[in-house]
Amino acid sequence: MSETIRAIEAQAEFHHQYLLGLELMVAVNEGPDVIGDWMFRLFRRQHEEKFLSSFEKLGLSGLPDAVACARYHVLSNSMGGVPVEYMEESDTKAWVRFRYPRWMYDGPALCGVPVEASRGFLRGWYAQNGVSLNNPRLGFVCVSEDMTGQFGLCGYFMEYDRDLDESERLRFAPDETPPPFDPDAQPAPPDDQWNAERLARANRNYAVEYIRNGVRELVGVTGRDRALELAKKAARLTGLQNWRHMAGALGFPDGGPEESARLLASMFEGMGDEAAVEIAGGQRYGAPDRSPDRARADAGRAR
Repeated sequence: MSETIRAIEAQAEFHHQYLLGLELMVAVNEGPDVIGDWMFRLFRRQHEEKFLSSFEKLGLSGLPDAVACARYHVLSNSMGGVPVEYMEESDTKAWVRFRYPRWMYDGPALCGVPVEASRGFLRGWYAQNGVSLNNPRLGFVCVSEDMTGQFGLCGYFMEYDRDLDESERLRFAPDETPPPFDPDAQPAPPDDQWNAERLARANRNYAVEYIRNGVRELVGVTGRDRALELAKKAARLTGLQNWRHMAGALGFPDGGPEESARLLASMFEGMGDEAAVEIAGGQRYGAPDRSPDRARADAGRAR
């Protein structure tokens, strides 16, 4: 594995863990209704930025809407390191089933996030697919959720024979079960467009975008000062908790401020100044001081 891909994978893992930490921070300190509202806003923003713009890149243009939506969620999530199974019943009904371990609630984090978070992202994204595709007959039926102790997130996109009102775009049917999974029918991204490094970058960007948009939308829910307080505390704790793991993954010694600064420089080298500023939380509020002296000072405080 190249040094570049190792650094990209470390970036992906760090931002993934930060997202989990921020989710738990909001759930514990702000409560179920707030995290539900936050997840709704976050996933609606992600939907508006990514859903339609990715169809061509994923080879989904021209497919029936229910089939295209299910394949979209399989392909986009798998590129972000999230295993999802696909089961197509017909042109108007196609299933998705997320496999454990769940990326969004990795490890024991699953035990600390309330069900309102799941309902928030289902309303924010899955219930909006038909609206974005200008198909008022398309909805999503959820048959299982993570926090309810069933068998993980699972459901199907369905095109009905009539238009749906807003309350019908997302339904819950816990008594229904998915059809058998056929691995030979699993969709895959075009091989000629997705080499190992591009897939690694897609995995990294998947996590980074959730953080970038997550902090922005948290501001809209809790206000700027509270959102930044929670985001900064979660970032510090995530960094402390994952420091030795990240250093070991990239072959760095478990040292002090100098080693911390070199590790951070190695992890984020090549992402570009604009991306680095966004990841550091500088968007809309002014770019942080990224000088070596400041990096060493920040790393020293973190240690």
